[in-house]
Amino acid sequence: MSDERKNASFMRPIEEIARKLGIKAEYLEKYGHYKAKIDLRQALESKKEPGKLVLITAMTPTPAGEGKTTTAIGLTDALNRVGKNAAAALREPSLGPVFGMKGGATGGGKARVVPSEDINLHFTGDMHAITSAHNLLAAMVDNRLHFDNVCGLLDCKSIAWRRALDMDDRVLRDIVIGIGGPLQGIARETGFDITAASEVMAIFCLAKDPKDLKERLGKIWVGYNPGGAPVFASQLKAEGAMAALLKDAVRPNLVQTLEGSPAFIHGGPFANIAHGANSVIATRMALGLAEYVITECGFASDLGAEKFFDIVVRTGHIPPPSAVVVVATLRSLKYHGGVKPDALNMENIEAVTKGFENLQKHIENVRLFGLPLVVALNKFPTDTDREIRAFSGLCRKENVRFALSDVYGQGGKGGEDLAAEVLEAFEKDEHRFQFLYPLEMPLLEKIETVARKIYGAAGVAMEGKIRRKIQRFEKDGFGGLPVCIAKTQYSLSDDAEHLGRPRDFTVIVTDASLSAGAGFVVALCGEIMTMPGLPKVPAAERIDVTDDGEITGITG
Repeated sequence: MSDERKNASFMRPIEEIARKLGIKAEYLEKYGHYKAKIDLRQALESKKEPGKLVLITAMTPTPAGEGKTTTAIGLTDALNRVGKNAAAALREPSLGPVFGMKGGATGGGKARVVPSEDINLHFTGDMHAITSAHNLLAAMVDNRLHFDNVCGLLDCKSIAWRRALDMDDRVLRDIVIGIGGPLQGIARETGFDITAASEVMAIFCLAKDPKDLKERLGKIWVGYNPGGAPVFASQLKAEGAMAALLKDAVRPNLVQTLEGSPAFIHGGPFANIAHGANSVIATRMALGLAEYVITECGFASDLGAEKFFDIVVRTGHIPPPSAVVVVATLRSLKYHGGVKPDALNMENIEAVTKGFENLQKHIENVRLFGLPLVVALNKFPTDTDREIRAFSGLCRKENVRFALSDVYGQGGKGGEDLAAEVLEAFEKDEHRFQFLYPLEMPLLEKIETVARKIYGAAGVAMEGKIRRKIQRFEKDGFGGLPVCIAKTQYSLSDDAEHLGRPRDFTVIVTDASLSAGAGFVVALCGEIMTMPGLPKVPAAERIDVTDDGEITGITG
């Protein structure tokens, strides 16, 4: 039975969810009974004092799972249970992980957003619109090359704009196009990135309104002209048509949790290869409607949280979070403490203690930004009382707030202790937000600052051609942008095999790119790929549809 039909008796009509936030019915564009887009005029009518923002991050992820999205949803439900007016603001799942490694990304257990199958698949079509806008620009670039040949606006050897696809497909990472004769265009090397890594996705999520969106699209850097000057999408007259493709997508999507809490789900950049946060437009709208807004950033504090602070908050479109929740599990602690995956269900106090070093670094990272924080221990059935007591003692030594969270098993009720700690952090803990680095700092120093302070690296290394590439971005006038570092999510270092808390390592920068429209410079590190591949046994192998049209095999 489909997710929507299974939960139809629990789900409220979307108009009822909208009324909880004071959203007028005339501002809803319904997509069935349980999901809708919200007209941007609603934000203009939200005159109340903006709500408090809570950011959910985590320790370094493992195959055991940490439950960051589940915690965000459960905390939203818990706050509503204790009489607060709370809403979630989350990212849309990408089809790549849904059919690949994760199999779904809408929470889990009793802490989920619904209708989860719709959200995990095509939802309201935003991902397709972003993919189309990206590829329209790619088509216009190659069309200009075809008609201008070698003497026009673009130097074909300098084209930086690739194509995008919302699916994991490793064979498309590097391709040759234009072969087969002059009618097929100019032959050149290019490739595909996953849509979640597209600069159009980043722009979509960082723009404050449609006008800002179109201006940012026009600033996309596509390459250089024969004289060596940068060329932008506006010079190809592409931004208007790209904005037209995104006209409807830019409106936030409203759904609900299993307990009927409002949830905005809009935009979905990855944090290992992009900036990892849902749209500014949705978060701003939520803050104007709810007392508390719970949002998440991708992966751990070294990726999603650092980028949320230094890129998203730096836009000035949303305030710094009033508190941060760092999600941990005993299973992940044991994994970082050296335990193999098949032994994570066994009690191991020593491994919990050893693996705590990883969580300790993420606590330190949040404190670097001067924000109140709470550690949430996401409970698993195999956790033992002795392990939980050991974890509690480690948190007390670290002088950090913590709470046991069982939102997977109990929904909002299992998150009430966490909600109480978050509310107390608002009232009692110091809030002195600061960025990690000033924008005046040279790009290379910004990269090194993130590597040393956030990852714990001894330094940064790169080939001379990469260094010169970054320096050219500065020469072209982009030295005042923040940096977005793309690296593995599985380690604080750039090597996925280095678990726990690595020390005395060097971050290797392997390439760099300019996202002028989004407003940051990307530094790619280690073996990171902007187009993932499917795992040996992809989730697609278990996803199916029955003869009567019911989808099976998609997890939370």
